[in-house]
Amino acid sequence: MTNLAIAATGLRKSYGEKVVLDGVDLAVPEGTTFSLLGPNGAGKTTAVKILSTLITADAGEIRVGGHDLATAPQAVRAAIGVTGQFSAVDGLITGEENMLLMADLHHLSRHEGRRTAAELLERFDLGDAAKKPASTYSGGMKRRLDLAMTLVGDPRIIFLDEPTTGLDPRSRHNMWQIIRELVTGGVTVFLTTQYLEEADELADRIAVLHDGKIAAHGTAGELKRLVPGGHVRLRFTDPATYQSAASALHDATRDNEALALQIPSDGSQRELRSILDRLDSAAVEADELTVHTPDLDDVFFALTGGAVIPDQPKEAAL
Repeated sequence: MTNLAIAATGLRKSYGEKVVLDGVDLAVPEGTTFSLLGPNGAGKTTAVKILSTLITADAGEIRVGGHDLATAPQAVRAAIGVTGQFSAVDGLITGEENMLLMADLHHLSRHEGRRTAAELLERFDLGDAAKKPASTYSGGMKRRLDLAMTLVGDPRIIFLDEPTTGLDPRSRHNMWQIIRELVTGGVTVFLTTQYLEEADELADRIAVLHDGKIAAHGTAGELKRLVPGGHVRLRFTDPATYQSAASALHDATRDNEALALQIPSDGSQRELRSILDRLDSAAVEADELTVHTPDLDDVFFALTGGAVIPDQPKEAAL
C-alpha cells in the first residue's frame, strides 16, 4: 500500500457555535500534490493550521510524516514546512539575511547555513537580488523567497496555503513549475487554493471542502465527470450529410440552422468510439467534432451551490 504522508480521521474544529471542520478524513500519499478547495471560510486554512501543529483540533486522529500529531508534535514540525497566505519575509533585511535567519532557526552551522542559503537562492532565481532588501522585491520574488525559506530545513511535506494569491500570471506559472519540481524530487505538497486552474494543473488528487465536510474528492477528471453537461458536438457543412447523421444519431439534439448535432457524453474514449462507429455505419463523416466537458469551475459551483451530486465515499484518499 502507498505510504501516507498525511492521514487524518474524524477531524473536527469549532469556534464557539461555528463548526468549521465536521468530521473530515484525509489521506495524502507521499510524493504527491493534494489540493484542498473550498469557498472563503470553508475551513481550508484551519485544516492547514491543525495539520501543521499551529492549532489543535477538537477531535480526530492525525498522523503527519508517520508521526502522531497528538503525541509527537515536535517530530511533525521537523518533517514539515509551511508557507502561509501572507509572506513571512522580513522586508527590512536582505533576501540572504532572511535565509540565514531561517538557517539559524534550524540550528545549521554557519558554514552549512551559508551553503544552503546560497543554493536555494540560486535555485529560486534570487541570486542576483540576494544582497538587496526584501522590501524591494516584487510579489513573485517575495513568494519565491518565502518558499525558499520554507525549504531550509529540507522538509519532506510542505503545506502551501494559497501560495500564489496576488501574483501576476507569469509569477503564478513560475511558482507552479517550482512546485512540480519539488514533487518530482519526492516532496509531498498539501495545497490550498482559490484558483481552480491551479488545482487542475498541479494536483494529483483534489478534495472540495464545503460546510465543514468533504463534498467530493478524486482526480480532476473524476470530479469533472460528477457534473452533468458534458457533450460531443458534431458540425456539418452539407445539409444532406447532416440529415443522414441526425438519422443515425437519433438521440442527438439538433441545431438545424448551424447544421450541428449535440450528443450527451462524458468525453471518454469509449463513448467517442461509439459515436464514430454509428457515423461510419451510416457512411457519414462530420466536418468538425468537438468534445465539451465540465471544468473545475463547474464542479466547484455545483458542489458549493446546492446542486445534487452523486454520493461519494467519505475519505479523501487515493
